[in-house]
Amino acid sequence: MDKKFFISSAAVFVVWMLGSFLVHGLWLNSTYETLTNMMRPAEEQEALFHFMLIAHVLMAGAFVWIYQRGNEDKPWLQQGLRFGIAIALLAPIPTFMIYYTVQQTPGMLAVNQSIGDSLVVIIVALVAAFLNRKTA
Repeated sequence: MDKKFFISSAAVFVVWMLGSFLVHGLWLNSTYETLTNMMRPAEEQEALFHFMLIAHVLMAGAFVWIYQRGNEDKPWLQQGLRFGIAIALLAPIPTFMIYYTVQQTPGMLAVNQSIGDSLVVIIVALVAAFLNRKTA
């Protein structure tokens, strides 16, 4: 783990937190507010926010670590898109399908969560790819 790893991880963390806030804190928040049987009250969520930060630090570090090991001497944009799509197919899309299956998640919420988080992951992958591009 070098300086580039830590800088990339920090950037990925910031972009991922921002993207998650835009998707879940703004776009889907009104839907979440109607799901009182599934969601914690805002006060409890705020008291547990440190777990959200820890989770995003772990995701950012793992994301960059995996990306750096598979980074090839190819255009960064293509690699970032490929990696982002692969991660979207690995994490957000199946995760929200599973949630829909086992929880009383409304179908359109699961679709919107999948779309929103997939877009965030693709953007995060582009950030990681740009920061870890091979220079001549």
